[in-house]
Amino acid sequence: MDKNRIEGAKNQVKGTAKEVAGKVTGNKSQEVEGKLQKGAGKVQSEVGKARDNARH
Repeated sequence: MDKNRIEGAKNQVKGTAKEVAGKVTGNKSQEVEGKLQKGAGKVQSEVGKARDNARH
């Protein structure tokens, strides 16, 4: 498994946590930061999947 898939999953979880925390506290900048991190994690996971598929 490519390390990008693992790191991407971590970023998705962290981003979701930030997003929820931002919603709960009313902190819009934290909420947006979480959404961006979650999106970056998704992209990173897809890169890892593509690399894995290229190896096989």
